[in-house]
Amino acid sequence: MHLTIVTRNLNKLMDMKSMKLLDHYAQFNPSPLSIKQFMEFGKTATEAESFSFLSKEIPVRLSNIMKEINLLPANLLQMPSILILQDWYAKSFRDLSIFESRKPTPDTLEEFCTTLKTVQTRHTNVVQTMAQGVLELKESHTVDNQTDMAIQYFLDRFYMSRISIRMLMHQHVLLFEQDADKNTRRIGIIDPACKVRSVIMEAFTNAAFLCEEYYNCAPDIQVKGQLKIVNEKGKKVPLSLAYPPPHLYHIMFELFKNSMRATVESHDLSELPPIEVLVAKGEHDVSIRISDQGGGIPRHITDHLFHYLFSTAPRPSMTPNKAPLAGYGYGLPLSRLYARYFHGDLILNSYDGYGTDAVVYMKTQTQEANELLPIFNKTSTKQYKSAVPTADWTDPSFCVNRGIYGKGASISTSSVGSSNSSSSVSSSNSTSSASTGNAGNSNAGGGTVGKGQDNGGVGVAGGEARHDADSKGTGAPPNT
Repeated sequence: MHLTIVTRNLNKLMDMKSMKLLDHYAQFNPSPLSIKQFMEFGKTATEAESFSFLSKEIPVRLSNIMKEINLLPANLLQMPSILILQDWYAKSFRDLSIFESRKPTPDTLEEFCTTLKTVQTRHTNVVQTMAQGVLELKESHTVDNQTDMAIQYFLDRFYMSRISIRMLMHQHVLLFEQDADKNTRRIGIIDPACKVRSVIMEAFTNAAFLCEEYYNCAPDIQVKGQLKIVNEKGKKVPLSLAYPPPHLYHIMFELFKNSMRATVESHDLSELPPIEVLVAKGEHDVSIRISDQGGGIPRHITDHLFHYLFSTAPRPSMTPNKAPLAGYGYGLPLSRLYARYFHGDLILNSYDGYGTDAVVYMKTQTQEANELLPIFNKTSTKQYKSAVPTADWTDPSFCVNRGIYGKGASISTSSVGSSNSSSSVSSSNSTSSASTGNAGNSNAGGGTVGKGQDNGGVGVAGGEARHDADSKGTGAPPNT
């Protein structure tokens, strides 16, 4: 029944040619890029080379996640908001797949850039629409634990896919649109010298403004740590790293909103303790710790904080008149995805009765900051069919707070920059070496990945990252 409904939905949204193209592109794994590759490509590549890579890579990423959408429970796929979302993705896939056989003439390049802008606009409300679809399901059907776990697993992968696709589109548009700013130090969306303290203060100021709108007050901030470092010339300069400032801002803004609300609601308004921020930079990580005295969170609730649609605040309207301070239950899960996108992380340490520490990690070395991408294969498919495991506290993957095992995830990731780097891919704990890819040509990518091995894992082949027909289980999308 499930497959029949899915097939009927897709047939309504896509013609036979598009369906065949979707199946074709879904055979390939996405090619992860590092921040170093994004930057090198942005400095040296031509618009034609970017077109050559993206006209294949974006359809691959779209097709992988579109195939995975079809594994969701049939009831969810019939929700009005999910049907709207599927229609957006089908249109975008059709719009972009027509470029696969086109040569990069000036007219084609201009049309491609315009199409990317159209897709960006069409997908503006994807996060809210998917959230609305899940709410529609929960309001009209009983959702058991297994279904809920499948949805949570999918949402992490779906939103990470969206972040990565938007990253690719933003880079191309910012670099090559007709009125592109050629005088900026930024390379597309990436700032090679993103000043960490400046982004922190901007996020804090805007979160404080929002807090004051709701509570007529907001806590102060204290920033300490390695705010300045010594550069190659021996001068002290503000701590910076190569990173997309909008990503860091998103994470900081969400964390400050949470800390402010907790602080204001647990203290007398005339005696609000400040929010303390610690910044540190090491050889491998830049770390930011946000500490509040907002009363903390009990351990049995902590694990739910990264659960979509879970919030300790009342849920606001999906179409509010003003920006809500909290309540949707998407702030923390999405912030963690932004942190993990370039192999960083976001963790919470809460002290019930006192306060909470949120720690954000970002890679110091650009060659280590590789995209973390979901891929569609046997391993990911199994996650939607697996039963909820029985609690066993002796298993290392068992979560003490909830009695639930950590889920394995099929991901596409390349450890670029070292010939003996290990890539942790899928729940099979397989490792493989990967060497630096060349981002300065039209085949730029982070790794050529083979699909569907017998153990359900993912293999990563080193060398120049491209859709390579020589790699097991993969073949290049045709140029003609």
